[in-house]
Amino acid sequence: MTRVLLLDVVGLTSRALAQMPRLRALAAGGASASLGTVLPAVTCSVQSTMLTGLAPAQHGIVGNGWYHRDIGEVNLWRQHNALVEGEKVWETARRREPGFTTANVCWWYAMGATTDLTVTPRPVYHADGRKSPDCYTRPPELHDRLTGELGGFPLFTYWGPTASIASTRWIVEATRSVLRTESSDLVMAYLPHLDYDLQRFGPDSPEADRAAAELDAVLAPLLDDAIAAGATVVAVAEYGIAPADRPVDVNRALRRAGLLEVHEQQGRELLDPMTSRAFAVADHQVAHVYVRDPADVPRVRDVLSLLEGVDEVLGRAEQARFGLDHQRSGELVLVAEPGAWFTYYYWLDDQRAPDFARGVEIHRKPGYDPAELFFDPADPSAKVRAAMGLVRKKLGLRYAMNVVPLDPSHVRGTHGRLPTSADDTPLIICSDAALPFWGDAPELVPAASVRELVLEAAGVPEPAAAP
Repeated sequence: MTRVLLLDVVGLTSRALAQMPRLRALAAGGASASLGTVLPAVTCSVQSTMLTGLAPAQHGIVGNGWYHRDIGEVNLWRQHNALVEGEKVWETARRREPGFTTANVCWWYAMGATTDLTVTPRPVYHADGRKSPDCYTRPPELHDRLTGELGGFPLFTYWGPTASIASTRWIVEATRSVLRTESSDLVMAYLPHLDYDLQRFGPDSPEADRAAAELDAVLAPLLDDAIAAGATVVAVAEYGIAPADRPVDVNRALRRAGLLEVHEQQGRELLDPMTSRAFAVADHQVAHVYVRDPADVPRVRDVLSLLEGVDEVLGRAEQARFGLDHQRSGELVLVAEPGAWFTYYYWLDDQRAPDFARGVEIHRKPGYDPAELFFDPADPSAKVRAAMGLVRKKLGLRYAMNVVPLDPSHVRGTHGRLPTSADDTPLIICSDAALPFWGDAPELVPAASVRELVLEAAGVPEPAAAP
């Protein structure tokens, strides 16, 4: 068997690669191609397709989150691997080659996974409501070794207005440590850095170019370690990030049509999914629209078809065309026009927005919020108050990071729909061009084929059929 390093370089496109000399050299000495992503082109869905070889309709990960009809709640960014249906690539490898071992450093759905080694961000949720940065590891003793070597996991640079290269650097160094000290046959690492400035400033901005160069410099030692160890490197991207300039308030449209309901607490409005006739779970350029009564579907479709920025409204039959017709999907799925993306906002007056709307609250918001990448430009005290909040945290006091803008117009990059140009098409790179996979690979390699490439690179391909 051959060791494999599987890197998820979020947002990697030919445009980003032009600023990444070390990764570009790996591609030049090996093989590379465009990657055919899936709808929705978002982290959880695409990663699950890569690891299972299945479409969202089969593995069930229809987005970064969805509405759980059985409990009446919207949940995004859950971590339990049991949510992903289907055999994962390392399970297939282990079935074919008993003793095959895998280490997962920060790929999603890590909790409860059957990998042999796991590292994933996992905050400490204190009884008084505070949240402190930390990570979960398996085996447990790996936690103290990694944090002793690298310091604690830098959660506040992993997402939010202070997101930076620091979190990706920690992940890279943790992966290097695993490569050095463990004998895992497959090592997986998730590198999110390009998600930040490409969404903040756009993929064609000077900031995007600097982010790509910064990531390449941090990544280079890991690539050198892997090649020195005789490992095959496979680098993939889930999606490319495209320019964005049009936020689309889908839930506000449903509310104005009398289809979405809220309830109030202390003068603030909260989405009431259990009583709403229709509401949307917004996820970048895709939104799952849940319609309580099937008789309302035609009316909801009519309302949303007229909404500026909506490109397609997919019913169950149309969803099947994209492999998205799973029971977790909405009765309707919206796809945004190029340049547009969906907000989760449902309130009509910012004074009545929920308290979490101005914070980084990925688990409480009923949809994705890229405005979390910004300090509110309209609030000159936002950065000072954020710093004071961190001081309060270090003192063990409760704090609120209410610094996120309610104006979504600052966002300049997005993803989720299928790519419309080469500039926003993700890439796949492999250090070994001699693998048979590349002899038969199409010009656009399907995301579902990544598992086949990994198994072949590791030396555990599909057994030959009996004569």
